[in-house]
Amino acid sequence: MNKFFLLTLLALVGVSAKANVSVPLKGAFISPTDKHILYAGRISFTNPERPAFNYPGVQIVAAFEGTSIRMMAKPCSGYFMAQIDEAEPFKVAFRGERDSVVTLATALPDGCHTVRLMYIIEGYEFYPEFWGFLLDQGRALVEAPALPLRKIEFVGNSITCGYGNEGLKKEEHFEYETENHYYSYASIAARALEAQHWVVARSGIGAYRNYGDVKTGSPRSCMPVQYEYTGYAYDLKVRNEASFLSEKWDFSRYQPDVVCINLGTNDLSTNNYDVKLLKQGYQKLLEMVRQHNPQAKIVLLTGSMLYNQELETAKQLLDEVKVEAQKAGDKEIYRFDMSPIAGDPWYGNDWHPNIYQDEKMAAELTAYLRELMKWY
Repeated sequence: MNKFFLLTLLALVGVSAKANVSVPLKGAFISPTDKHILYAGRISFTNPERPAFNYPGVQIVAAFEGTSIRMMAKPCSGYFMAQIDEAEPFKVAFRGERDSVVTLATALPDGCHTVRLMYIIEGYEFYPEFWGFLLDQGRALVEAPALPLRKIEFVGNSITCGYGNEGLKKEEHFEYETENHYYSYASIAARALEAQHWVVARSGIGAYRNYGDVKTGSPRSCMPVQYEYTGYAYDLKVRNEASFLSEKWDFSRYQPDVVCINLGTNDLSTNNYDVKLLKQGYQKLLEMVRQHNPQAKIVLLTGSMLYNQELETAKQLLDEVKVEAQKAGDKEIYRFDMSPIAGDPWYGNDWHPNIYQDEKMAAELTAYLRELMKWY
């Protein structure tokens, strides 16, 4: 396809029919299909020119020649963290109805550079897509640094997502602007361990009952009905829409060394739960995780938003699930508890952990996983 025509087309995609025609974008367009781009996370490539996803933690890595790089994504895709070479990471926003191109770097020393991107929010409302890069005219991608060989999968709720962790007041409520998975305990621990981490997490989700739902549970949207799909859908009916949400995940694409499951907080919320049903839901999920990840160690976590009776209930229940699984022959099930939030300095929005609490949890989990996995 003619590059001038392609760039003109891309400049107009996502803009309403009434929008003015603009000057075509200049530079060398790099398609999402370029063989030098590395992807990590649950991503749909059904349309290879429009990789789609909605879980936080999806990563895109590339190395490029030249002095500048721009990123292209579907308008209103949400927020990413970007890092150029070893510089400080920064937040990138695709929030406007016509925001499809964002400059990541200009005036770099002419040479080879690396860009790392991470999707940092829950994108189930936005249907985010990555559309490629724009480089200096005549420049191209080159071979990128390899992704880490160590592999972790995190299955969790808002704590794993990074809900409200950039906030500093527990009385203030959720905004996408204060959710940042890059600074979640999961992401920090993975970087400390020099490991890939892929994420299946959604705020409010439970092993059998989502936050505030009825005592009998949330059979249409809890984690056991989400885990086998590429993306999150708030209800089964959404799976029938013309989108990637109907796509079952291909587990051969990523076989983690260890799976960390941090669920139970929402199941035990609002004093309207059934411990027996929670245990059954957790065991169902555990069986599913084991079926699809036969060689992985599986760690059942608590932390950091349960207290008092609910915390003791969760610990006892997970201990029972571990012991019963081991008795049934699965010897690679483990348990670990991260510290509960201990006061105002550690709270983000809506009583969730802030970045400082995430750092504390990450340090605890890093030490545990380093010993468990012998990742010295």
